[in-house]
This record gives sequence, structure tokens and C-alpha cells, in this order.
Amino acid sequence: MAPASDKVVGIDDDQLFALMKFRRSVKDVIRPEHNDHYLLRWLRARQWNPEAAEKMLRDSLKWREKWGIDTTLQSWQAPEVLENHFPSGSTGFDKEGSPVIIVPFVGLDVWGLLHSVTKTDVIRMILRHLENYLAIARKQAAEYGPNALKVVVLFDLEGFNIKQYAWKPAAEMVFTLLQLYEANYPEILKTCFIINAPKVFALAFSVIKKFMHEYTISKIKIFGSDPRKWQPPVLAIVDKDQLPQHYGGTMVDEDGDPRCGLIVRPGGKVPKSYYSNNPSFESEKEYKRVTIKTGDKHVVDLLCSDSDSVLKWECGVDSHDIKFVIKRRDEEGNETVVHGPRKLTEGPADIGVLSVSGPATYSVIFDNKSAFLRSKKVYYDVLIAVPTKDLNISDDPDDNKLPAACSTAM
Repeated sequence: MAPASDKVVGIDDDQLFALMKFRRSVKDVIRPEHNDHYLLRWLRARQWNPEAAEKMLRDSLKWREKWGIDTTLQSWQAPEVLENHFPSGSTGFDKEGSPVIIVPFVGLDVWGLLHSVTKTDVIRMILRHLENYLAIARKQAAEYGPNALKVVVLFDLEGFNIKQYAWKPAAEMVFTLLQLYEANYPEILKTCFIINAPKVFALAFSVIKKFMHEYTISKIKIFGSDPRKWQPPVLAIVDKDQLPQHYGGTMVDEDGDPRCGLIVRPGGKVPKSYYSNNPSFESEKEYKRVTIKTGDKHVVDLLCSDSDSVLKWECGVDSHDIKFVIKRRDEEGNETVVHGPRKLTEGPADIGVLSVSGPATYSVIFDNKSAFLRSKKVYYDVLIAVPTKDLNISDDPDDNKLPAACSTAM
């Protein structure tokens, strides 16, 4: 195939004029390797508005300087826990030459990592990985053409635990990463396959996509655990010899591992020996507790005033089970069921998030009316929050030596 060049095809005269105007306006900051394909990323991200694209690019270049992306990032020494327990890797390329990034999400112990290092450390590790993949993509484009400049991502959500991401430090890191990605890496994603997604992931995704551009959302394809549904679209763009056997390919590593664990680092649970020595980490969450008598119910009313909010819950029952339902009542008194009804059973706390909008009242209901023999002891922590107000989101590096969980506790 023809190598990538400074010339582009497939744009009309108005878009070509916008590109020429954009190039002139940023000539003082762009580098020789910033060809037209690079500049088009910023223009497309700003709907072909040269002035808006210029602001986006200049802001991003300042951000790159803050984080040392082009200076100190590659020489940065990652903490040992990140080197040993950060899951990611690439076994090859798609049919157009783009790098295929595989992230075995079950191996991402965000709780353990953020008890061991700062949020900035984790983000810097992710940025270094991403910059390395983009450098590979640029080399690939020299041989395979501009279609190789983007990346393909395979997120394996087997073992996804929403409880970790309902935890504030983890949520802050996720939303910061989304901000960084959308502001500084426009148009780099070719396709993102999210596989083995449990039903509860839909709740999380309904919240995080509020922070994503439509372009990014359009590139994401979500599948459950049936390989008969997700393998065909993956193999339509990636040859089998470029994928581990575990994902429908033919590759194994030197140990014969079908997941290619020597290439795609599996991560894994972080040993507590890495945790900061702060006893507040281990303190138990303080729940509200209530005993619900036979034939009775307990209702928690929450007022939602903003249009883009989330209802978060963490609740359970000490023994047996109880019916759980969430209802919405608008200003006119119209009531609808927005979650459930379903049973909460004895065991680990039930964790969930729900996208909500106001003005309205949301009622979280624990219903024991069908029980004729026993009362139920319920514990819960529920709230409605606006993500951008509830979280301390910052895209500036903070090299505080305390881990994220410690800085939050203090």
C-alpha cells in the first residue's frame, strides 16, 4: 500500500480551505511530522472550525508540556507496582496495519493501585502506553497508509466489578482520563470492542458516556459473553494470526498460554504489601441501618434538581432477601419505575449507578410486604450527585507522594 503523505483525499473544497487556514494559524507551534492527517484530527473534532481547532490544539500542546509527554515521559520510572500489575499489551495489527491493543480488565485492580500510588502515577502509566502505541501506528502508516494511524482496542470486561468504580478516587481517575483523551487524542480510535460486558456495565456506561464525544461513542461496540457474537466482528478486521487463541485467534506465547500473558500483561490483584501504611484505608464503610418489620417497607426519597445526575447505591440485607425498587416521581406527580423490582439477597453489598434527571424525586424502596414471618435488617448508602460537581476532577499532574486513597482520606 502507498505510504502516508502530507496530502489527503476525500475532503471537499470548503474542508480543504479550512485545513489550509488551520495550518497557517498554527505554523508557529507544529512540528515537521505534523502532516495534514494530523491536523485533520483536530479539525474534525471541532466540526471543521479552524479557530476552534486552533484553540484545541494549542491547549493540548500546553497540556503535553505540563505532563512532559514529549520530554520526560519515556524516561519516567514507573513504580514497581505499576510495572508488575498494570494490564495491557498488543499482539499485532489489524488488516490495515493499525495496532491492536488488548486490555484484560479483570486484571486491573484499581482499588489496589490507588492505595499504592498516586492517581497521577496511574494516568502517566496509561499515557506512556498510549503514546507508545501511537508511535507504532505512525511507523505502520509509513508502510500501510493513513488508515494505520488509528488504534483498535479490545477491552475484556470479564470479572468487571462496578464496586471499584463507584469508589470516589477510582471514579475521579476514570473521568480525568476521559477528559484527557477527548481533549488531547481526537480521532485516534478506529474501533473499540468491549467484550464479556455484564449487565451491570450498562449502568456504568450510561454515566461515563456523558463525558464522551459522539464520535468516540460511535466507535464503541459492546458485547456480552457469547463469543459467537463478538468474535466475527473482531475477526472481520483482525486476522487470526494477530490475536491470542483466547480471543479467537491462533497465537500463544512462549509458555503456550492462549491468552499470551507474556505479551499482554495480565495485571492482577495488588498485594497489600504495596499499600500505603494508612489505617484509614481499612475502615469499614458506615451504612445507614434499618430493621423493616413484616409487611412493611422503608422508603428513601432523594431530590434530583439537575438534568444530568447519577443515583448511586450500595446496599444489602443481613439475611434472607427483600424486594428492591427505584421509582421516579415528576413535578406533576406522575410515577414510574426506573429500576427493578428485584430481590436483594444475603451476601456482598449490591452496588449500582443510574442516570437520573430532574426536577424529580427518586424513591429507593426496600419492600418487605410479602414477608409474613420475619423482619429484615437492611443497610444502605444512597445519594444523587452531579458527576462534575461531586468529583474532584483535574487534568493537571499532581506528583503528591501520597496514594490517591490516602489523599482522599486526609
